[in-house]
Amino acid sequence: MTRQSHIRPADIRGFSRLAIDATIGLTRLVENMHHNITRSPGPLGKHSQEPTKGITGMVYRTIQGTTRLVGSGIDALLTQLVPLLDKEPAASSSAREALLAALNGVLGDHLAASENPLAIPMTLRRNGRPLVLTSQDLAADIPDAGGKILLLLHGLCMNDLQWLRNGHDHGKALARAAGFTPLYLHYNSGQHVSSNGHAFADMLETLMQAWPVPVEQLVIVGHSMGGLVARSACHYGQLAGHTWPKHLRQLVFLGTPHHGAPLERGGNWINVILEVSPYTAALARLGKIRSAGITDLRHGSILDEDWQHGDRFAHGRKRKLVPLPEGVPCYAAGVAIAKAAGDPGESLLGDGLVPLSSALGQDKDKCGGLNFPDSRQWVGYGMNHMDLLDSAEVYEQLRNWLS
Repeated sequence: MTRQSHIRPADIRGFSRLAIDATIGLTRLVENMHHNITRSPGPLGKHSQEPTKGITGMVYRTIQGTTRLVGSGIDALLTQLVPLLDKEPAASSSAREALLAALNGVLGDHLAASENPLAIPMTLRRNGRPLVLTSQDLAADIPDAGGKILLLLHGLCMNDLQWLRNGHDHGKALARAAGFTPLYLHYNSGQHVSSNGHAFADMLETLMQAWPVPVEQLVIVGHSMGGLVARSACHYGQLAGHTWPKHLRQLVFLGTPHHGAPLERGGNWINVILEVSPYTAALARLGKIRSAGITDLRHGSILDEDWQHGDRFAHGRKRKLVPLPEGVPCYAAGVAIAKAAGDPGESLLGDGLVPLSSALGQDKDKCGGLNFPDSRQWVGYGMNHMDLLDSAEVYEQLRNWLS
């Protein structure tokens, strides 16, 4: 029996780094609040990002400096110990995978930028095991590889193992029913969608060249954010002149927020309100801890230019609409918590996270829609966002579309 681990020695080093970063960040936040309260005559007005001065400033700088010193010492010690303690790491448990996926979804851009070992590297996996993308390794790891490749992309704060829900996995079911070879993308969902789009496009090009048998067709199914990553990869793969888009036959979106998600927009409004007063402006920085991947969900951003110029938290920022890939049949499935069409809350609540109109790529002004044909749209009722992963109705629709 394979031994499973809920935590590894390398994880301790990662959590240690994160704790040091959090301590320094919280100290800066308190210092900023202290500075603004002492300099401002009232609760309204402009706030300052300047540090405190004099003895007070020296105290805050001493706290931060000591924290960095202690943190670097702990990190150096753990760097030496990890190879000794983790010579034969056990298989990662589903609980550990879920924890890391959630942490990466919320803080993944910071983890990657700080080279924290908790950051998830992008890989293609089967049964939770990463694949090495060479012909020899793929042939050994997937002896039954066929010419029909099905790629499944998870959503925000999730991982590839979570395609299995309540005993059902769309990928494995479609493998049995339609002869697909399923592969699962595992990625850091806290990074910008476009950053993951670039990386996924490059990975697909390597996969096509290394696949051990001739590729007949490539199909991509994206759940939630995974659909945005797939669209971004199609865009950048075409720009780079990759060959893999020529193999892409179908693209399916399950609850993908093509036009954004209201929860992220609500979070951005909280930042705006907090920044009205210099007394609370520092607290807005807590809201800005959320990852780049989360802020991309505000409007469904999939391009670099949507975030490269300016503050990604600035209210009123828009994104450039990217059409669906030309010549590729695209399908959209959305669900609603409402029991039937026309029920109260159908359009407002959607599936609890993504409005139905956003999942179907519809724009109220009729000028920014993605124009999925009616025959390539499907709506289910009495379901939530996560039910898209294991609903028998959703699976039957997938099988009809992909068979």
